[in-house]
Amino acid sequence: MDERQLIERAIRGDARAFNDLMSAQEKRMYAVAMRMFGNREDAEDCLQDAMLRIFRSISGFKFQSSFSTWVYRVTMNTCLDELRKRKNRPNTSLDGLLDAGWMPADAQDTPEQHALRAEVRGSVYGFIRELPEDMRAAVVLRDIQGLSYEDIAQALDTNVGTVKSRISRGREKLREKIMAKSELFDRYGV
Repeated sequence: MDERQLIERAIRGDARAFNDLMSAQEKRMYAVAMRMFGNREDAEDCLQDAMLRIFRSISGFKFQSSFSTWVYRVTMNTCLDELRKRKNRPNTSLDGLLDAGWMPADAQDTPEQHALRAEVRGSVYGFIRELPEDMRAAVVLRDIQGLSYEDIAQALDTNVGTVKSRISRGREKLREKIMAKSELFDRYGV
């Protein structure tokens, strides 16, 4: 059964078709949520909320974009809504990064090299989480998820020019943060 048939069946209330659709999208949805929140618990909560939103609103899917783009949009909006709610609360800890599997060990790495790379990666992901929400969303979708500018524009409900501007400004802010910590990156050969 192709995706369109599954969507049509899910719209009619077929729970199995909906589960099949979500199974195909779940890893990408989780990856987006993980990059937006930086810890497994919040990413999993966001993933569940996004799936619930998709379940409630799938009847509104009009096949005007690909299903995966629509799912990205719902997931990203769910993440952004939660981040807005938390805006006045302190940031969450980065303790879950290693547990989340972001930094697989290289067989050639010594424990020290692995720890140094983990520190650098943790810094970069921390810098990403410090970006304003609109820039963070665009950078995550482009540079981490690899979406096209057009797909990002659809997912964020904006135009391609705005997407390119947000990515450019976000990358510049990241560059500034990395340059401010250049000793960390220079010291470890990254």
